[in-house]
Amino acid sequence: MKVTALLTGRGNNTLKDKNVLDILGHPVLYYPAMAASRAATVDFLYCSSDEEKILCAAQQAGYKRIVRPAYLAAPTAQHVDVIRHAVGEIEAAAPDELGEILVVLLANNVTVKSAWIDACVNRMMEDMELSAVVPVYEDNDHHPLRGKRVDANNRLQMYEQGVDRPVSTNRQDLPACYFLSHNFWVVNTKKMVDSNYEGQQPWGFLGENIGYFEIDESIDIHKETDLLVAREWIRKNYTDW
Repeated sequence: MKVTALLTGRGNNTLKDKNVLDILGHPVLYYPAMAASRAATVDFLYCSSDEEKILCAAQQAGYKRIVRPAYLAAPTAQHVDVIRHAVGEIEAAAPDELGEILVVLLANNVTVKSAWIDACVNRMMEDMELSAVVPVYEDNDHHPLRGKRVDANNRLQMYEQGVDRPVSTNRQDLPACYFLSHNFWVVNTKKMVDSNYEGQQPWGFLGENIGYFEIDESIDIHKETDLLVAREWIRKNYTDW
């Protein structure tokens, strides 16, 4: 069974050049790129982007280039369409390098370890009925039962509707709440291609039969302060890869 890694990142971002900003002597995307390249389960490496700086940095890390068309580089573009475009490009140019399993990496998240990728890939290899295996982190601070919405009268209401029992203000008393990490996703390539956005929302392309791998935290880089947090994570964890 073959495994293809696909690193994704676009150039038009609020934080200019965020995917290639320097962290400890390397561009941001270097860290997820190297985690995948060092993973024992990954066979082929590709990068999809509209930005030459991203494609060059990925190529230096051993990734083959997929130039993303302009309509897939807009802020409104859907990630699944980017992934499907890349799958089509690989299938057309090198069909033997399109694996049954696809590891989708997000270029602006450094919290990736080779061992995590291998654990998720191996779980899928053991059960190809899975549509995806994804890292998640527990975060009861932002639990839906704590969330609010604004009603038609401009007043706060519970975000969760139909709650007919008291809710503790203590986060530890609430049922465990998990959020999808935006570092990497392991997907069943065929199930993803055949899906019609009908899986669990809002990431319908991940399907309905999703396995998970719990991690402690996930750091998406969207602003300058995120770089500082990412730097500290790398200092603590880079040698573990």
